[in-house]
Amino acid sequence: MAHLHFSGNQHADQLISDDPLALLIGMVLDQQITIEQAFRGPAVLVDRLGITIPIDPNHIAAIDPDALAQAFSQKPSIHRYPASMAARVQELCRVVARQYSGDASEIWRGARDGTELRARLEALPGFGARKARIFVALCGKQMGVRPPGWQHASYPFGEPRSFLSVADVVDDASLCEVRRRKREAKALAKATGGTAAKTPASVPSTASGNKTAGAWTMQ
Repeated sequence: MAHLHFSGNQHADQLISDDPLALLIGMVLDQQITIEQAFRGPAVLVDRLGITIPIDPNHIAAIDPDALAQAFSQKPSIHRYPASMAARVQELCRVVARQYSGDASEIWRGARDGTELRARLEALPGFGARKARIFVALCGKQMGVRPPGWQHASYPFGEPRSFLSVADVVDDASLCEVRRRKREAKALAKATGGTAAKTPASVPSTASGNKTAGAWTMQ
């Protein structure tokens, strides 16, 4: 995989770049906390649990849930909601162990097209339609994983230089641009009572689901 620059910490970035499961865990944590904190989380978890790299999903799946929650809760906590995120990460590891023979990269390497890849991601604990699209975009833009139809499956995050998500973050400048556009989108939604997020200028006619492009940018 390409070297990712999400956490602002060289060790943490190396881990998510080298270990597919660590990257998935970071994506799960990327909710209601900063991008940097989310993607530092896997490295912090590895250190606190004293586990070897690459992360074995079977190991985390078998940990006592209370012990895992304690590792998440230790100050500074890995997430704003440590107990619920610990449970979510553990369930993710169970799915990877059970359905993908412990190899998280099989989720994207084995997908025949973008639609299948998105569906596989949507089925993971801690993912949903929006996060799945972002990860498909990340695969295509930074990881060299481009199954047929990946851009359509990741719309609007897969659009060139969209700067709508972590998929476009490659350095400090691009991270700032993503944050700037999110602030602008939130301000516009507030000014229009939320209607701007529901009435985008253009949406592909074949886009799946009921959410519009504007709605994708706002969540």
